[in-house]
Amino acid sequence: MKRDFLSLADLSPEQAWTLLERAVSLKQEWREGGSPTRLAGRTLAMVFQKPSLRTRVSFEMAMRHEGGHALYIGPDEIQLGKRESVPDVARVLSRYVDAIMARVFAHEDVVQLARYASVPVINGLSDYSHPCQGLADVLTVYEKLGRLQGARLAYLGDGNNVLHSLLFAGALFGMHIVASTPEGYEPLPEVVRRAGEIAQTTGATITMVRDPQRAVGGAEVVYTDTWTSMGQEAEAHIRRQVFTAYQVNEALLAHALPDAGVMHCLPAHRGEEITDEVADGPNSWLFDQAENRLHAQKAVLVDLLER
Repeated sequence: MKRDFLSLADLSPEQAWTLLERAVSLKQEWREGGSPTRLAGRTLAMVFQKPSLRTRVSFEMAMRHEGGHALYIGPDEIQLGKRESVPDVARVLSRYVDAIMARVFAHEDVVQLARYASVPVINGLSDYSHPCQGLADVLTVYEKLGRLQGARLAYLGDGNNVLHSLLFAGALFGMHIVASTPEGYEPLPEVVRRAGEIAQTTGATITMVRDPQRAVGGAEVVYTDTWTSMGQEAEAHIRRQVFTAYQVNEALLAHALPDAGVMHCLPAHRGEEITDEVADGPNSWLFDQAENRLHAQKAVLVDLLER
């Protein structure tokens, strides 16, 4: 029976830990110069409705590291759901490749791909969730702190797909997540509810607060994301005004623990949600986090595709 990777909320805590441990192992193997062939003869179709540096390169290199091949399909080549229906794209690609990764606008598109494809489908990003980023994020925290259970992470900014996956990830791994968003920009209530349900089984806590200074109090990790995602450009001016108090800068970080790590899934709008001093400072984990997209995604690919 085929399996997909659409949302971290679909995993049990045990499955999530298995993926994380595999990512740690695969990263260590790569650093030691290993040349595995677990995915030899396997091909991943990468379907993009929107461009990305990290998603494209990390998935392509993940397949190459494991002996497989990745095929890039850009926004103008398929025009998913416009030139050709999502179900038809899923059926056709299933005849050609061993798995499909899709970076889409609407989450329903990746759900439909999974419903009609006979090969595994991976959510490379949707408006609902970003599970590959969430897995890379917990890998980064795990490496830096040496633990996840009880780790305190504060998220500041928009209640978007990245926050959704962070809430699911934190709940699965027993973390304490505090999210601070402006009024009207909260994460979806059903996401908070589902994360809370998972948290009850792992000892995690999910807390929503309005005040960003209160949110970062006692935090070991401070996380932010862009205030304006692709597709929201018309709102950029308003969002810059609404989110000003949520900027991760040195003054705000003073309320966190002295050695609190700083995370951002990138790309960053420097001078908006994060300052240069913080992004390039001694507590920045931004580029270790970006690298870990590669290793987390290798874990997902091997889990779904290894014979």
